[in-house]
Amino acid sequence: MMRAAHSAVTSASFNIKFCCLCGLFQLIMRPLTEAETKQVFEKLSKYVGSNIQRLIDRPDGVYCFRLHNDRVFYASEYHVKQASVISRENLVSFGTCFGKFTKSGTFRLHITALDYLAPYATYRVLLKPNAEQQFLYGHNIAVSGMHRITDSTPKYAGVVLFSMGEVPLGFGVAAKSSLEIRNTDPIATGIFHQADVGEYIRGEQTLI
Repeated sequence: MMRAAHSAVTSASFNIKFCCLCGLFQLIMRPLTEAETKQVFEKLSKYVGSNIQRLIDRPDGVYCFRLHNDRVFYASEYHVKQASVISRENLVSFGTCFGKFTKSGTFRLHITALDYLAPYATYRVLLKPNAEQQFLYGHNIAVSGMHRITDSTPKYAGVVLFSMGEVPLGFGVAAKSSLEIRNTDPIATGIFHQADVGEYIRGEQTLI
């Protein structure tokens, strides 16, 4: 009887420890909810359109999105498993941070996602050299600073901005359609700034 009682206590203790451990792992990171996934995908599709499928169906392995400390990370299944053994307090980042959910529940795309937006961008803008620095300081771009924009770019479409040498600089929103830009005052705003690589210096402490 004593053995049975001891066995029951041991089993209960093990179950409690196991549940606590599982609970701890759940706190470290978790898959996105349906509502969160919808927000993230809608934001990404604004810049890459149907190419978002290429981020999910990759030939080099299984990749997924995970939420940790209000930030959305994109990582391979392998790296997610590796990160899951690190305590929540010590886990700062894994994979690539795509953005963050604000306190109001709105998802904001970060400049750290640029490497995945640039290759699949639906609409692209090449900036003239004199407009690059302006953009990298967080300012909107005038029509006169735009060297080229993808044909048929609609108004308020998400655009990825590049230097004349095809180096990705950031992303923004088209203030006017590509058709309107051809007949617009050169000093009018052509691109609304959203994020730029200058943030790696300006926002180093809060970026990730």
